Amino acid sequence: MANIMSSAATVRRQIEAALETKIPSALTPAPKIRSAVHPTGIVALDELLAGGLPQGALTELVGPECSGRTSIALSFLARMTREERVGAWIDVSNEFDPASAAAAGVDLRRLLWLRCGVAQTTAPPASYQFELPEKYLAAPIVKKGLHGGGFGGHPRLEIKGLSNAVGELLEAKAIAPRCAEPQPRVRSSQVAAEPPPVRIQKTVHRPDMRSKPWGRMEQALRSADLLLQAGGFSTIVLDMGSLTREFVSRVPLATWYRYRAAADRTQSSILLLTQYACAKSSAELVLQLQSAKPICDESTVFSGIQPHVEILRQRYPPAPSKVVPMRKPPRRENCATWQSRTTWAGRR
Repeated sequence: MANIMSSAATVRRQIEAALETKIPSALTPAPKIRSAVHPTGIVALDELLAGGLPQGALTELVGPECSGRTSIALSFLARMTREERVGAWIDVSNEFDPASAAAAGVDLRRLLWLRCGVAQTTAPPASYQFELPEKYLAAPIVKKGLHGGGFGGHPRLEIKGLSNAVGELLEAKAIAPRCAEPQPRVRSSQVAAEPPPVRIQKTVHRPDMRSKPWGRMEQALRSADLLLQAGGFSTIVLDMGSLTREFVSRVPLATWYRYRAAADRTQSSILLLTQYACAKSSAELVLQLQSAKPICDESTVFSGIQPHVEILRQRYPPAPSKVVPMRKPPRRENCATWQSRTTWAGRR
């Protein structure tokens, strides 16, 4: 057995020595390098993640409504803007509240808010409309004919309507017929038929495609592409928490992979807020949040929520200690719970 192991090691060294100039370390896997992290400002969550959310990667926060997804994103944005960094919030359903963000500590001067699905009025309101009177306008230049000033078309084109004009001029419509003169009888076949009634076509107002979930989501994905290509944003929050599974699952996996590569290139942290996991392997960190428990200090006063988060996926977990214990180490905890209190409840 020892001879087989030694021969295998010898063959491996020979192969690596032969391919050293072409493929360095051909049989040795590359070391895993964990990206830098930024703290979220939530002590329990930062201890669970060994520092915070990864930088230059895609983080997915999955959970139902009122589970604490927005609280984590606002706390993370507050820390980033406090360090004079610029962030962006792509709001798919137009549910972002700037007052709540400011109360959480977010510097709104360093935050770009993109509202998707908001209809824009093409015509200005009546109070802004202004028409200049005709007396202040310059009179148009009188263009003469071919013989007068050299303007106009060919004389043959001017003669085409001359016969009709003379016929209307000589027609005695305004002169009443005399009583003694016999009046010609008009046959029934010569009576002009009445024109058919004009059908009024009703204009059908089609709804704006941006008001539909897929239209809003497509606008949000394009906006995220533009922000990643432009660069300069340390944090980009893509809030799709109000969309159902049928719309979120329609996003191709190539889109999330493109976002992952762009985030790695620009070193921006992308936070994806959804109800169902959809980024798959493109997400470096996936956090599953459960429905938060309400906190009521009094029987009728709502004071906050108690979120519960669990790590579903972490590409590069924190490296274990190099010291080997004598006993079996305890299982690493992958859940965290904290309290998020409202503004009126104050600090306790």
